[in-house]
Amino acid sequence: MKYHEEIMHRRTFAIISHPDAGKTTLTEKFLLFGGAIQVAGAVKSNKIKKSATSDFMEIERQRGISVATSVMSFEYQDILINLLDTPGHKDFAEDTFRTLTAVDSVILVVDSVNGVEEQTRRLMEVCRMRDTPVIVFINKMDRDGKNRFDLLEEIEKELSISLHPMTWPINSGKDFKGVYNLYDKNIRLFTANTKADEEDTLAISDIDDPILDTRLGSPDAALLREDVELVDGVNGELNVADYLAARVSPVFFGSAINNFGVKEMLDTFIRIAPPPQSRDTSTRKVDVEEEKLSGFIFKIHANLDPKHRDRIAFFRVCSGKFERNKYFHHVRLDKDVRFSNPYSFMARDKSIIQDAYAGDVVGLFDTGNFKIGDTLTEGEDFYFTGIPSFSPEIFKEVINKDPMKTKQLEKGLLQLTDEGVAQLFTQFGGTKKIVGCVGELQFEVIQYRLLHEYGASVEFRALPFYKACWLTSKDSKKLEDFGKFKQVNTGEDKDGNMVYLAQSEWFLNTEMTNNPDIEFHFSSEIHKSA
Repeated sequence: MKYHEEIMHRRTFAIISHPDAGKTTLTEKFLLFGGAIQVAGAVKSNKIKKSATSDFMEIERQRGISVATSVMSFEYQDILINLLDTPGHKDFAEDTFRTLTAVDSVILVVDSVNGVEEQTRRLMEVCRMRDTPVIVFINKMDRDGKNRFDLLEEIEKELSISLHPMTWPINSGKDFKGVYNLYDKNIRLFTANTKADEEDTLAISDIDDPILDTRLGSPDAALLREDVELVDGVNGELNVADYLAARVSPVFFGSAINNFGVKEMLDTFIRIAPPPQSRDTSTRKVDVEEEKLSGFIFKIHANLDPKHRDRIAFFRVCSGKFERNKYFHHVRLDKDVRFSNPYSFMARDKSIIQDAYAGDVVGLFDTGNFKIGDTLTEGEDFYFTGIPSFSPEIFKEVINKDPMKTKQLEKGLLQLTDEGVAQLFTQFGGTKKIVGCVGELQFEVIQYRLLHEYGASVEFRALPFYKACWLTSKDSKKLEDFGKFKQVNTGEDKDGNMVYLAQSEWFLNTEMTNNPDIEFHFSSEIHKSA
């Protein structure tokens, strides 16, 4: 069956990590192996000299960090890989959380020097919530870092996962000589800063082969044999079913910037990673092999190409076949839409496609019809579940510095908040615009983009709010009265849903106790079907 073949030919995954763990560098090595790029961007001293392929926004090039999810498609060993490179910075965690709803598996990058960090924990929590299969890549083995056994123990304990080493490092830091592949029983020796090829592989059928002593030196060969005996004795063969059920995470060691250990992971990923999976909706489970198209918008990005002021909605195909110029049903708007120029992506570069299948990510040119979580089908009404919009943690009033640019400011605020980097609230009884974000850096990005993309100059004034809660009630009068009495602390989001802005945890608990007929929600997913 055509659908079955197309689905089995695809893998869709995200790379996640704490900032500076080497995620974007690893992404580029994958693209090199897939022949999608010829030269990698070098990220040095937090300044990008040749911009990393997946970092396309001007502010990303200036700061040397990823602040938006990039989508890249490439082929490797006859498998079409859809790779989503996510922001590592905690201020952009919400973008990453939503991206994880659009993938079938994850590669988690851990820095061997710093070990498990705060953002790594948060990302793994999201993966566990969804039972997403995870492969771990321990990066920067060419730097002096933690002992490899200590590092594995720390990852297992801190992230509550069971690890299964697939490769094993030969030394670390300046003495790092390569990796031993526990599955293929070979050693790959690397030369720094070159693309690894088959000549670097030392194939051995027996780890006691004397050639190991010749190539590595007797002390290193003896230590490797001792380590491998211990690791093999504890773990044995990888049970792929346990990996797919998110009970076990295969582990690879390497150095992304020097290409150490990357190919081993990519080869294993191709062999064991899940193809596109069936998904839950508000009415039923959609089987990935159904012939009728369904899918959802998980990201929106305005001005991907600054010259054309375009707005792209990123659409994950969940079933059926997406076709150029065919009409599909937009569930929320209850209208049929078609797309004459659907795109596939290589970071900023776009190419028009004729069709796409389950697992693919398609860029749709958007004139303002889409919101995050919107569903396209061939007529059926349902929504894919589990695409959250979390309560912000920092709130600031928008101060317009140039009243002549009010229209540009309003357009910019609506478009940028549609992307999901922040949330926009309007206070009841006035026109005060309040932007809510997860982190401070988001305000910097919004201010920069409003000025450079919309010509609107703004300042942000901090507000003393602790949390935003979406309000619902079976008694509309109770909601109306609450809004009147708490006018300073209530408003609506840009979809018209009522929101309470609490000054503190104490105020929030008090209002929840005093208003038993009103429900307080900490994510706006409750309104997705509204």
